[in-house]
Amino acid sequence: MEVSTALWTAVVVGAAAVYWFVWVMGAAEVKGKRAVNLTMGSITRDKVQDKYKQYWSFFRRPKEDIVAASDNDDVPAFVDTFYNLVTDIYEWGWGQSFHFSPSIPGRSHRDATRLHEERAADLIAARPGRRILDVGCGIGGPMRAIAAHSGAHVVGITINEYQVARARGHNRKAGLHDRCEVVCGNFLEMPFDDASFDGAYSIEATCHAPRLEDVYREVFRVLKPGALYVSYEWVTTALYQADNPAHVETIRGIERGDALPGLRAHHEIAEVARHVGFEVVEERDQALPPAEPWWTRLKMGRIAYWRNHLVVSALAALRIAPKGVVDVHEMLCETARHLSDGGETGIFTPMHIILCRKPLVPAS
Repeated sequence: MEVSTALWTAVVVGAAAVYWFVWVMGAAEVKGKRAVNLTMGSITRDKVQDKYKQYWSFFRRPKEDIVAASDNDDVPAFVDTFYNLVTDIYEWGWGQSFHFSPSIPGRSHRDATRLHEERAADLIAARPGRRILDVGCGIGGPMRAIAAHSGAHVVGITINEYQVARARGHNRKAGLHDRCEVVCGNFLEMPFDDASFDGAYSIEATCHAPRLEDVYREVFRVLKPGALYVSYEWVTTALYQADNPAHVETIRGIERGDALPGLRAHHEIAEVARHVGFEVVEERDQALPPAEPWWTRLKMGRIAYWRNHLVVSALAALRIAPKGVVDVHEMLCETARHLSDGGETGIFTPMHIILCRKPLVPAS
């Protein structure tokens, strides 16, 4: 009887542990994806590991080779592959908004994220009756926050078809499908008419562009004269030293693990904006004090790391998750370490904000 009781106790405890780690702890901060539902976007299960190896092989090349590949369609194609690989893991572990925000004492990460997004809406004067463009919308977390906050109609564009489907599903669930529209396309060649938007924003998205001027020029084209555009850019700061091996490895680690053809220096952003015709209204690093550190959310404790590792490993072994998901998860954990190092040393910021205006009168 005692042996039987012990066995039943072990079974109950084991079942409770699985439920806690996978269904409770395994849910995204904003309900959407759970660990048991991890896929790799539109990549078929048997191709996940091959696609991961192709991606990793491309971005481990010397930076000069990646820049050279920007002259063809390699970079956009690999960005699409990247988001097929990581979208579900991001949503499971991070939530529906794939970006950082300054920590706010006494407030949750979810609240800090929402306030960061609402700031973008306020900067471009989004309001009811206005048509706003989300450049690189992901699965639409910022889009929904901005539409709800401002009452504006928001149109998002993403290169990834799987993200389009996820965004549209979330829009319907949130009851915002009448104010949030999602289009699949390349923000380097947007399928929108000239002067068709009253404002635009991009939140940590244009860093994927091989040449920043190409995406800024497209945004400029689709904005109405006098309209505002705000972008939150990933850049190296004035503290970055190109001759410091530790600095170089941190930045290359961020680039490899986030599908970036090359991070830009902070002083280049306004220059590019002016070159395509924008007036620069404001520019600042939102990560500087008194802002609280944005990277604290990445400082995953060892218990949490091993919990996530065990979950994805078990799901892959049981063939619930596709083969290759463990490799992708490990890549993202390594990238998180580089991002944290970049934040702590101050050599990198993901929230260099630039606010621009399209002139009312075209420049001569």
